[in-house]
Amino acid sequence: MSIEPQRFLPEPPAPRVRRFPLGAAAPAGTRPRAEARSRAGWRHAVGRFVVIWFAAYCAARPWGSVPASCAQATLVAAVWLPTFQWTQQTFRALTFALGAALQSATVLAIGIVSLSALGFWVPSIAFSRRELATIGLVTLGALWLWEDIVRRVTRSPLQVLVVGGGAQTDRLMTDVARERNPRVEIISILEDASNLATTVRTIEPDLVVVAVARGRPEVFEQLLSVADAGFSVVGLPELYEFAFGRLPVQDLTSAWFMSVLHAYNRPVNRFGKRCFDVVVALAGMLVALPLLFPIVAIVKMTRGPLLYRQTRLGEHGKPFTMLKFRSMVIDAEADGAAQWAARKDTRVIPGGRVLRRLRLDELPQLWNVLRGEMSIVGPRPERPEFIEHLEAEVPFWSQRQLLKPGITGWAQIRSPYASDALGAAEKLSYDLWYLRHRSVALDAIICAQTIPRMLTAYGSR
Repeated sequence: MSIEPQRFLPEPPAPRVRRFPLGAAAPAGTRPRAEARSRAGWRHAVGRFVVIWFAAYCAARPWGSVPASCAQATLVAAVWLPTFQWTQQTFRALTFALGAALQSATVLAIGIVSLSALGFWVPSIAFSRRELATIGLVTLGALWLWEDIVRRVTRSPLQVLVVGGGAQTDRLMTDVARERNPRVEIISILEDASNLATTVRTIEPDLVVVAVARGRPEVFEQLLSVADAGFSVVGLPELYEFAFGRLPVQDLTSAWFMSVLHAYNRPVNRFGKRCFDVVVALAGMLVALPLLFPIVAIVKMTRGPLLYRQTRLGEHGKPFTMLKFRSMVIDAEADGAAQWAARKDTRVIPGGRVLRRLRLDELPQLWNVLRGEMSIVGPRPERPEFIEHLEAEVPFWSQRQLLKPGITGWAQIRSPYASDALGAAEKLSYDLWYLRHRSVALDAIICAQTIPRMLTAYGSR
């Protein structure tokens, strides 16, 4: 196999970040104020309460008097507002995956269950099914619209002070510059931490990113002396999780992987994920039944078997046979050299491009899921022929095998098809984010977001 060596990162564009001289105040209008953000948060919460109350009132009014509708609206708002706050706190790490629409839908589901339980224990305030459905749908639309408007109007990146320089900081600046709507803005970089406390008081950052390898105790000692300045302290991995929905592969350590394995890999999570996989796989097979005849017709128009079997690496590097509907000619790799799929690949059979773009060729992998070789959500299984090259080019590549491979995944919906080491490194950064945050709830969110990706052929070849 001949593969051209790839740089892990391309040449970065000119960073669009602002720098302030040490000890100088930030220009007027750029200094974040904890008090102002707190007031904005209260206004947002009050507006959310009003929106929920008014939507619930309008939905309940056709079935009751004005006092009764007011009482019902107040009850709905009193239940759903803390539910929304709880959802925000619980899914804070899943900001990228959840989004405004799914967050509002989650609040709707939890709120309806809460109101139903409350009505069961207190029959005098019970809602009928029609009332619950109407109130839920109207309030869902109003709440989603309100949250979307607030995000658009008040969208402002968190202002960041980076402590430390070198390659890590340069990569961070490059990644921030690449973002179309960045969630963070680097306002100052302090390579010498001797005046850190003074700098924090001067520019008042929202976040302080500690990106130094040495002298960390001194850095935290200075930060502790100004802990009342209203900032949060994070490391590079935590910042990447929040700002980009992925992890900086080059800046991770073996200790990070050990903490993830021991702190987040609970047996109950594995059991819940397995139950989720079986249920979704069986449901997927039922939904796919009407598609089988046209798929078989497309494949059998060309010479060769219906199913294509290929060796892939599963959890802990264990090989297994992955199944697909054949979408290429039978001698696609006649020279014996493994190849990544290319754009407008000439090896694809007539009609096979449709199968690949809509991911219909991967339906037989539902059987791999039932057999326990794959999961519904996880990193894509790689071919053994590429492993040696990828492990040499991409740091921590083999660690993605700590997870069972999946049909879809966080990397698949966030990053396009990988056909070289550079693309594989980008996908790895998202796979490691999933390793850190994996849960049944996240799997359900990823599955929901996979459907529009399939319809738009995102990342397919």
